Amino acid sequence: MLTDALKDEIRQAYTTLMESKQLSPRWGQRQMIAEIANTLGRISGPGEPASKQPAVCVIEAGTGTGKTIAYAVTAIPMALALDKRLVVATATVALQEQFVNKDLPDIKRHSGLEFTYALAKGRRRYVCLSKLDRLLMDGKGETGMLALQPEDVGPAAAVEALPVYNAMIDALGRGQWDGDRDNWPETIAEEVWYPATTDHAQCTGRRCPNISQCSFFQARDELQNADIIVTNHDLALADLALGGGAILSAPEDSIYVFDEGHHLPDKALSHFSSFCRIHTTVSWLQESKKALAQAAPALGSLDALERMLQQLPARMDEAVISLQAAEQRVAQLFEHVDPEGSRDDPQLRFEHGVVPQDLCALAASLASQLQGIASVFARMEAVLEDALDDDFAALDKSEIETWHINLGGMLGRAEAALALWEAYAQAGERESPPKARWITMLTGSGQYGFDLRCSPILAEDILSENLWSRAAGVIITSATITALNSFERFMLHAGSPRDACYKQVASPFDYANAVFSVPQMDCEPGDAQAHTSAIIAALPTLLDPGEGSLVLFSSRRQMLDVHEGVAASMGERILMQGDYSKQEILRRHRERIDQGSGSAIFGLASFAEGVDLPGDYCRHVVIAKIPFAVPDSPLEAALAEWVEAQGRNPFMEISVPDAALRLVQASGRLLRTETDTGRVTLLDRRIVSKRYGRAILESLPPFKLELAR
Repeated sequence: MLTDALKDEIRQAYTTLMESKQLSPRWGQRQMIAEIANTLGRISGPGEPASKQPAVCVIEAGTGTGKTIAYAVTAIPMALALDKRLVVATATVALQEQFVNKDLPDIKRHSGLEFTYALAKGRRRYVCLSKLDRLLMDGKGETGMLALQPEDVGPAAAVEALPVYNAMIDALGRGQWDGDRDNWPETIAEEVWYPATTDHAQCTGRRCPNISQCSFFQARDELQNADIIVTNHDLALADLALGGGAILSAPEDSIYVFDEGHHLPDKALSHFSSFCRIHTTVSWLQESKKALAQAAPALGSLDALERMLQQLPARMDEAVISLQAAEQRVAQLFEHVDPEGSRDDPQLRFEHGVVPQDLCALAASLASQLQGIASVFARMEAVLEDALDDDFAALDKSEIETWHINLGGMLGRAEAALALWEAYAQAGERESPPKARWITMLTGSGQYGFDLRCSPILAEDILSENLWSRAAGVIITSATITALNSFERFMLHAGSPRDACYKQVASPFDYANAVFSVPQMDCEPGDAQAHTSAIIAALPTLLDPGEGSLVLFSSRRQMLDVHEGVAASMGERILMQGDYSKQEILRRHRERIDQGSGSAIFGLASFAEGVDLPGDYCRHVVIAKIPFAVPDSPLEAALAEWVEAQGRNPFMEISVPDAALRLVQASGRLLRTETDTGRVTLLDRRIVSKRYGRAILESLPPFKLELAR
């Protein structure tokens, strides 16, 4: 429904914005506006027949295009005209806050468009007053709350946590804090924050006595009337995983914009994967059984709970026995693996995702047992919810709420373990594409145990079912979506419709102002020791001691070895990933450059994307080698195995496009403004000596090339 009046409104908003901000219109922005408008024009208005083409647009817009303005001035008026909610999802909370605190107010002020907007974050970003109250009571010796931390979050020491909790309650009381973790003036350690926040399973919602002061519900209430909801990929996907409309607007009533959309497939996989650590799950069941036994006299006063409390101990004992049997079987699978022979924890991946029959049978038994436990927890939680509404309940409301929180946590933990064992009970023989199933033996810090994981290898089915087929419209945009100048890689991983709109918009930057060089080298990265020695010999002369440089590695081992090799000659100029936080490294680097000194950052993949070092902060990017994926990644290996089983070439279909995309991202750290200059140096001769290397080279931006023969 793209009317002439709507076209005029979009055109006027863009022109007004450019003139008001004294900006020059960009051809790339005009291209984006046209593509997005035509795509969203496929959305049917009231009484109109449904379009046969999906309202899905995938746009790669090169660095400096100004894509935020382009999609905002187009999608906002179209969403308003179609009576749809515009959901803008960024890759991170930091980008989300920049969009809502800076970009949107700026667009509203200068474009003449009238709209409202609100920020959406998940419950885990907000403090839970009910939990905070109980944590402070626990600190005074009054127990009741169970420690239900996730596998990777340890317990906090009281001496560290209690001062923070007291400061939080004081700041909330004074109105100096809104309960949002991101607005707390200091960094909060995960083990301190996690116990003070909640999820949907533990939250009593409108029954909570603190509902009127609840930070999460106050923020969520603002979403109801907003024209635009600003969120992040994780929350958008979490909402879709819950069926859509649980936190955000329903997909059918929403137009989504996924900025930095190349992250979408991987984010989707993480939301639909499952995980269980056997020994901590055993400990959790045993501790929960004890806690429920201690609480039974009080909880049993609610008649409906008495029988369920009697059922649980035997069910939990059975699950513990089955978990221990599964652990013994898993241990047998690792009998021929030497835990001392690897720097990392040993892993075992099941070929084609197929689990051995005996482990599959154990998993089926465990899934049945955990399903029974989860079912009892859910029924108990429902009884407690009813009791919260009953003014004549036989139990104190505070104690009811405490146990509702505890049981919600138990239910969430049981359901998470259940998802893993259900996935292992399926064996995986008839899946296409298969799921990746793998086990990691934990050997660090004197511990011994096993992590079991299962994940889809492609997000095609996930996103087709939950996003592409349901949303009113979807816009995907990023500076790096194509690989080898094709959208095939994105379509494979994301399953986006082939009849969607796909468009590449070139960057306005003049890449002739920058050089991409490949110097002469006597070795290739396949000989790791020789390649590392060559980098050590080359770097001191390659890097100008007075410049800002970024040196990117694909291997932590190589980064450490190179750092050790050049420390004597240039160690004082190097800031290496791992020595400080990423933000602290960037701060120190900028400070050195501002003072007129040189500085070189040594970093891994996280520095090859999303790092903004314009001008003198980065005049030289050195890339150690073509960034092929780590060969022992279970997901990468499972995907390659599946492609190969179909008679296709996984190296050319998966590895080369992935590496090409990562190389474009890494090279993109150089030019960040229209006046930037500098050079990118790749210390990998394969880009000129191998046939696939030439294909990768041709997919790079149009740098001036210096290729040693």
